[in-house]
Amino acid sequence: MAYTYGFIGGPYGTVRAQQAGGAVTIPFLPLASGPQRLTVRAIDRAGRSSGQSAYEFNVKSGHAPVSQWKLADPAGTTSAAAETGTAARAGSGVTFAGAAPDGTGLTSTAHLDGGDQAFLTPDAPAVDTHGTFAVSAWVRPERTDRDMAVVSQGAGSTGAGLGLRRGDEGPVWSFTVAGQEVSGGAPETGEWAHVLGLYDAETGLAQLYVNGHEAGTKTKAEPTRTTDAFRIGQGSGLSAWQGDIGDVRAYDRVVVPAEATELGYRKPKSLGHWSLETASDGASPEQSGRAPLKLGAGATVYRVPDSSCLPELDPDCPVVPLPLVGDGHLQLDGETGYAATEQPVADTSGSFTIGAVVRLADAEPAHPMTVLSQAGEHTDAFKVRYQPSEHAWQLVMPVKDERGAAETVVSQIESADGGEGQGHRLAVVYDDATDQVKLYLDGVAGTSATADFPDGWHSSGPLQVGRGHTADGWGEYLHGDVDEVQAYAGALRDRDITGLGWGTDPCLC
Repeated sequence: MAYTYGFIGGPYGTVRAQQAGGAVTIPFLPLASGPQRLTVRAIDRAGRSSGQSAYEFNVKSGHAPVSQWKLADPAGTTSAAAETGTAARAGSGVTFAGAAPDGTGLTSTAHLDGGDQAFLTPDAPAVDTHGTFAVSAWVRPERTDRDMAVVSQGAGSTGAGLGLRRGDEGPVWSFTVAGQEVSGGAPETGEWAHVLGLYDAETGLAQLYVNGHEAGTKTKAEPTRTTDAFRIGQGSGLSAWQGDIGDVRAYDRVVVPAEATELGYRKPKSLGHWSLETASDGASPEQSGRAPLKLGAGATVYRVPDSSCLPELDPDCPVVPLPLVGDGHLQLDGETGYAATEQPVADTSGSFTIGAVVRLADAEPAHPMTVLSQAGEHTDAFKVRYQPSEHAWQLVMPVKDERGAAETVVSQIESADGGEGQGHRLAVVYDDATDQVKLYLDGVAGTSATADFPDGWHSSGPLQVGRGHTADGWGEYLHGDVDEVQAYAGALRDRDITGLGWGTDPCLC
């Protein structure tokens, strides 16, 4: 006797009973809350199938952490209040009211000085290391040249610990269970990261998430139960944490991938939205009153002329082209036309997103044309341009602020517009957490438009629209139309990118 079964979205499979009509048990880990459905058919020895039976049920959201300390306590406090669980007393090497990672909802964190008193503890276990558990925290190391503990409970075959370790090829994040380690990611001095270690007793596997993404390779482990106290900032055989820690959590269940992603998510912050519908005194305003884009010679804002006639009703009424989005767009002459802010908009050493709508005037451009760039002292920190020899839009990222520096280039093949249609929505995303750059074309970034880029660098120049740096100075002037320039601190997700370029800001929810 066998049974075939399936859940919505999987898994699917066949299991055999030890005796005819016998019951079987299958493990099932729901990856999302909401309605779920199990279908089953019985298969006899002759291979004949029964009718299908179905069982519908609802999956609840995972319960809250068994222990959580935001570590957002007032300065001078000697213990950390618990959102759930028991308050944690703090050693004298802990100070509160430190900086918090942007876009996380945290208001402050704790700083640990790396000495013997750099710890917090509830003086009791926070998780059952013999069962399923997970631990996580936001962390910012002040150094990466030594092994340091983020959180721990127990040691050796009974212990588990989350921390930073000096690797043979550079520092890595580490999650150790019963002496078995999973490592990955790339800690950086002074950079925030969200780290999460998970042990699933059902599968016997330990795994690590860094900034919401799985890192390293799942590792088999067989921990036993420990009654040792849970400790923040200290661990067996490791130096105490030196740096900032916030929002420490301990779970007695599996944290599913979507939850890990959400825990490591930093909500981007708008830096500017230029709709390019009007201009006065040579400048087009930013929607929220921030710095305008100043128009250079050869740049104008096009608007539909006021007219009382309608071409569909009056055959003598001239047909005029509509703006790309809304009531106007920026027109650039391809020779001297550009628009620029007076100061940098994005901190290009960290995560950022910048998008625009663009339509090329020529069907066969004679030279490369840059739509977006932001310069350092010697070259552009990034440049989005059309390369006619490749028939492609390109994102160009020099690895350092030097003339002739090596460049990371990703591209999207697309024909030039020739002044027709409603243009294309382009967006560049640099994600410092994953060390990747992406170029989106109309909401899509494929593998050819994604590349590793481990070290973004700070650019001191203004945001440029319609030109970029060349060996001879400013050049690659764009001949065409540009609209809806939007900039963010932080990396927008795929689903958010599709909201750029329509006259409004994406929800980011």
